[in-house]
Amino acid sequence: MATETQESAKLAQLAHENPDEIEVAAGREREQLEGWIPALASDAEIREALEKAFDYRGDITITKKDGSQVVGYLFDRRRGESLSDSFVRLIPSNEKIRVSIAYSEIAAIAFSGRDTAAGKTFEAWVKKYWEKKAAGERNIQIEPEKLD
Repeated sequence: MATETQESAKLAQLAHENPDEIEVAAGREREQLEGWIPALASDAEIREALEKAFDYRGDITITKKDGSQVVGYLFDRRRGESLSDSFVRLIPSNEKIRVSIAYSEIAAIAFSGRDTAAGKTFEAWVKKYWEKKAAGERNIQIEPEKLD
């Protein structure tokens, strides 16, 4: 998994390039996070895991230090100076209310839900398009996928 340092180095390397002259402009690299349970040994690891959870398009499970668990979609995070004044906001999968949890209350994080955006890049669509075209299909269109 790419760390913030590796990602920053990659972006710095591409910063001097003209986006019109390279095939792919710099962006955030997608990682396979589904099923991942990060180690939260330091403040930096907690912050990095929660940043990745914010970008994740599936449910996560947060185990709080009191032993309770919250399963839901992380839709917002507020970074403060310390873990006690930094918060994540989730929509629990079994409730309609929004929940705020301080970073300092988090004992563990698990990327427990299915990543609904995995494999749905523009490049994946183009590959499918060319496969259909090579098979002789006509009127190939972008169509929304059915929800589970």
